[in-house]
This record gives sequence, structure tokens and C-alpha cells, in this order.
Amino acid sequence: MQRRWLLFIPLVLFIALGVFLWKGLDLNPFARDSALIDQGMPEFSLTALDDPTVNVDRSALLGHVTLVNVWGSWCPTCKDEMPQLLALHHKGVRIMGVDYKDTRVKARDFLNQFGNPFDVSVFDPDGTLGFDLGVYGAPESFIVDARGVIRYHHTGYIRPEDIQDTILPEIKKWSSS
Repeated sequence: MQRRWLLFIPLVLFIALGVFLWKGLDLNPFARDSALIDQGMPEFSLTALDDPTVNVDRSALLGHVTLVNVWGSWCPTCKDEMPQLLALHHKGVRIMGVDYKDTRVKARDFLNQFGNPFDVSVFDPDGTLGFDLGVYGAPESFIVDARGVIRYHHTGYIRPEDIQDTILPEIKKWSSS
């Protein structure tokens, strides 16, 4: 008779698990801060997408606020993001593309089909720069200030409303500092 309370342990555990899972529904899986915020862009030396004889390194980011966009021709969401990147490019935003785990031929075909918003494009076939940036899937974007410091990280594709609500204000903030 004194052990009747033991019958309630499974019920209490079930309720606790339910509360834990219910709270998880409110979490945004894309909302994660990069450990690189306020850190320098990782050192890299990759070839240009259009010309394998040209090396591009971190110095290409210095002197300009730049949106660094990690993408790949294999990524269907990257196709959805291209109109927003083109709109940003037409608004004067400097964009560096990081072609992530791709082939040159497929990447060039992709840009020919969907447009090329990139002022600079680097070819990252092994994903080394993506790894150094902590990328876990394309597309991901980083705003890098004129000194080469990562100031903002956008996980997932840039939606049309993100341009006015987030990306342009962040670029303006770091352009004036």
C-alpha cells in the first residue's frame, strides 16, 4: 500500500517528456549563431570559379562590406535564392559566391541559367572553406565587414522579405562603421 506512488512515476515521466517535446516545437532550426561572429574570415586560397589559374584569398574581402554566399548547383534552394541575390547585386551589394562541393561545369551552367549575382566566385570542390565557416548545408550567407570580420550569419536561403528586413540593414550598419 505504501508503494502506490510508484505507479505515478511513468505518468510524471511521460508528462515531462511531453512538455520537453512541446517546447521544442517553438524552436527555429535555422536560428543558430555562428561561432565566427566578430571573428576574422578564415584564411583561404581557392581558385576562381571562372578561371582555375586565378587564386582568390581572404584579401579579396578587404576594403568592402561583402555578402559571402555559400551555394551549389546541386542545391534546389539555391535556385530559389538566386532572384534575391540578383536583386541585392542590382542594389549595389558586393557578393562573393562560394561554389560548395560542386563541379565547375555544373556551377557555370547553373549561373548561366539562373543569373550570376557574384562579383567574385571561388570554387570550393572539397568544401574546405565551407567547413572552416561551419556550414552544414547550402545556402548559407555571411556578411563580412571591410576589415574581413564576419558580422552576420544567415542560415538557409535569403527570402524576398529578408532583403529589406535583415540583409540591407546589416550591410548598412557595417558600411557606416
